[in-house]
Amino acid sequence: MEKVDRPAFMEKAVVWPKGNTIDDFEVGRVFEHHWGRTINAGDNSLFTTLTQCYNPIYFNEPYAKEQGHPGIVVAPLLVFNTIVGLSVEDLSLGGPFVGINDCVFHKDVYVGDTLTAKSEVIDKRFSSSRPGSAVVTWKTQGFNQHGEEVISYTRSNLLSQRRITQ
Repeated sequence: MEKVDRPAFMEKAVVWPKGNTIDDFEVGRVFEHHWGRTINAGDNSLFTTLTQCYNPIYFNEPYAKEQGHPGIVVAPLLVFNTIVGLSVEDLSLGGPFVGINDCVFHKDVYVGDTLTAKSEVIDKRFSSSRPGSAVVTWKTQGFNQHGEEVISYTRSNLLSQRRITQ
């Protein structure tokens, strides 16, 4: 395999780790997570099949309507995973997962709904056993396209301070 020379400017480049670190989080800071995600029938059908979530309200429209729903309900764990996914780049890309608490599903989500998320830093606790690390906790809320809250939870990750290498 032929060696490729690095451009001269790369020799001076500072490696900047991807993701936020404890230096980026102060209690009260709010993140409006980008983009959002529209849940389609294929997403819901595949998720319910792969996770063996066989409640017919998640894949049988006539049954869902008989139960009082306007259409197929999106599996709640798909809603949860989608909202967590929307927040990862802003919040926890830089460190290991600690846990989720206080998860509440406020409102059903239906095929065709578009979900968005926002998170607020609610705690930052420096570790006594891991110098340079802290457990950061956020309250995350997920919303449908009408601005109605559909899910909320708190999530914590262990994050490190930023290290700049040259």
